[in-house]
Amino acid sequence: MSDKTPVDFWFDPLCPWAWMTSRWVLEVEKVRDIEVRWHVMSLAVLNEDKLDDLPQEYRELLETKAWGPVRVVIAAQQEHGAEVLGDFYTALGTRIHNQGGGPGKEIVAAALEDVGLPASLIEHWDSTPYEAELRASHKEGIEKVGQEVGTPVIAVPGSDGEQIAFFGPVVTPAPQGDEAGRLWDGTLAVASVPGFYEIKRTRTKGPDFSNL
Repeated sequence: MSDKTPVDFWFDPLCPWAWMTSRWVLEVEKVRDIEVRWHVMSLAVLNEDKLDDLPQEYRELLETKAWGPVRVVIAAQQEHGAEVLGDFYTALGTRIHNQGGGPGKEIVAAALEDVGLPASLIEHWDSTPYEAELRASHKEGIEKVGQEVGTPVIAVPGSDGEQIAFFGPVVTPAPQGDEAGRLWDGTLAVASVPGFYEIKRTRTKGPDFSNL
C-alpha cells in the first residue's frame, strides 16, 4: 500500500482544459507526496440532455466525436485495469492535443499502439458493453461537484476523512516544478474551506495553448 495521498482525477480525453490540468497534476506528483488515480468521465454524457441549448459547433462535436474515445477508454479500464489509464491518457492527449490530431478513430487506435494495449479495443468505438460502467464512472465524479461544471474533477481526502472535490483548476500553460506545487497548495487551501464557493481573476489576455 502506498503512503502517498491519493488524488482521484476524472477526465474526458476530448477536453483541452482537462489535458492541461492533468499535465499540471503530474508535475505536482514530482514535488508533493501524492499519487494520481485516473477515472473517465464524459462530456457527451454530461450534455446529452442539453444539446438543444448548445451552440451548433459544440453540439456537433459532442454528437460526432465525443463518444468514441471515452468508450475505448472505459473498455481499456474494464479489460486491463485502472492502472493502464494514466499512460493511455498521456498517449491520447499527446496525439489529440499536442500534435493536433483531434479525437478521431485512427488517433485513438494509434494511442492504443503507443502504450501496447490491444488493437481490438478500438472495436468499442461505436458501441460498448461497458456503457453502464462509463456512466457510473462519470456519475461518481460529477456528483462530487455538481452538474453545472465539466471536466476535470479532482478529489482528495480531507482532514475529517471526507473527500474534498473541485472542478479544475483551469490553467494554461501547465505550471512546472515549484510553481506547480504552490498552485496545488493554494487550491487545496481554498477548496478545504467549507464556505468557499468560487474565485475568478481578471485577465489581460486569452488562454495560452502554445505548449499543447
